[in-house]
Amino acid sequence: MGVSGSGKSTVGGLLARRLMVPFLEADDLHPAANRAKMAAGRPLDDEDRRPWLLLLADRIREATDSGQGAVVACSALKREYRDLLRRASAGVWFLDLALDRATAAERVARRAGHFMPAELVDSQYAALEPLRPDEPGLTVDAAGDPQVIVDAAANAVRAAH
Repeated sequence: MGVSGSGKSTVGGLLARRLMVPFLEADDLHPAANRAKMAAGRPLDDEDRRPWLLLLADRIREATDSGQGAVVACSALKREYRDLLRRASAGVWFLDLALDRATAAERVARRAGHFMPAELVDSQYAALEPLRPDEPGLTVDAAGDPQVIVDAAANAVRAAH
């Protein structure tokens, strides 16, 4: 979980390979209307996100029911979003990729071909509710080396499960 540019796709892909489970990019599940809205520089609101989060929860349930599990890259910016995803499976665990605004904006500005423009980074920080101590997961500095982050996450996941 984390704001755009925090490394969710990079770290998530590496972690999925390390844990030998499928990787799901939640951005791929956004409906065309959400993508168009963000591409036009307008942030999503809770109403925009709800159907997307419900679809993602279904995918999490499917991964759990298969017995295989998965690593999912999803912003999960608010506690209520994470609560919805946790209701999909008791085993949902979050890796909070914490990153400062300037670095996130710089990373997003460098990306080519992504629907999320750098001017929306501030709106993500406005919505962000960092992972709380009572939520299952780990918060890491996303400015660090992705391999080091994956090592810490893999160890924490194994300890939690």
